[in-house]
Amino acid sequence: MILYGIPTCDTCKKALKALERAGKDVSFRDIRANPLTQDEVDRIVQEFGSKAVNQQSTTYRSFNDFLKASDPEAQIMAQPTVMKRPVIQDGERWYLGWDSATEAALTS
Repeated sequence: MILYGIPTCDTCKKALKALERAGKDVSFRDIRANPLTQDEVDRIVQEFGSKAVNQQSTTYRSFNDFLKASDPEAQIMAQPTVMKRPVIQDGERWYLGWDSATEAALTS
């Protein structure tokens, strides 16, 4: 299982702790220190579409009009922290964000 996020994200920290408490073997991928490849970004956007971009974030709001009008792949490649977090890959299954449904699916 891979959790994609940034170490300062409270939601990522919460998800990581819950997964570890549940005994899951999870590796944390810091997308700032170890940027996503184009293939990884494509896969994430293929899974989640425009929902992969957090349009409420300060990062997104700081984008110029051209970047705001760009596709989600371009937005994430330009600034990885605009990606909604965490993104969790569990084998062939993908999860976006951390809510009660995701927690139940991954920790039970």
